[in-house]
Amino acid sequence: MITFKSKSSPAVMMYKEHAERILELLNKSPTRGVITAAEAAGALAALEHEVELSKLHPDQDIEHHQDKTHSTQALEDHAALLEKQHVGFAARVYPLLEMLRASMNEGHDIVWGV
Repeated sequence: MITFKSKSSPAVMMYKEHAERILELLNKSPTRGVITAAEAAGALAALEHEVELSKLHPDQDIEHHQDKTHSTQALEDHAALLEKQHVGFAARVYPLLEMLRASMNEGHDIVWGV
């Protein structure tokens, strides 16, 4: 679990595996780091661009699992269930986008792992 903190907004908690994708896009370490208020505009632009790409290619935003031990019907039922439960990149990153906007407007840094 990674918790992003800023004086500008409430904390944003995210599973590490989801936060890693975001931090990789920003060239930041998942262990600990900071997005300064000065960096917030660039980080916001990079993440918004990735959101747009994920909306253009939603099939690439879904994890598919293949299990050879189950019947075809069971796999199709499981795939349908995963699709219903799928939370895309845009939804996952939304709270952090809001934090970045607040950080930018109020001049506060965002930190994690400290």
